[in-house]
Amino acid sequence: MSHHRINTGLAVLVVLAGFAFGLNFLLNPQGAAAGFGIDPWPEGNGYFVVKGVRDLAYGLTALALLLLRQRRALGWVVLADAVIPIGDCVAVLTNGGTVAYALAVHGSAAVLVLVTAASLLRETRKR
Repeated sequence: MSHHRINTGLAVLVVLAGFAFGLNFLLNPQGAAAGFGIDPWPEGNGYFVVKGVRDLAYGLTALALLLLRQRRALGWVVLADAVIPIGDCVAVLTNGGTVAYALAVHGSAAVLVLVTAASLLRETRKR
């Protein structure tokens, strides 16, 4: 399997994850919050909408660049957006979540996003 195909698969996975997490927070806020790692979740549904829209916007941005075949720009956007799961990990750690959960859920997502970004940027670097 070529490096290009692997990167495309990773990019699609990142896009789908953004859609899945975003839609889950918009359509199933209490269930999504329960799986986030903070207990209890801050009061009010405003947090759910913010999280859902943020993740959807990230997924749409990555999808647009993927469909436009702007792989280098996609690599940079994915790298910049790695701050999302890193921030989520810090949020869980600083709001009563466990280290194990924060690293298993949000830390692993950050690693996936960083590996995807690095691989896309490696694929598209100037020779």
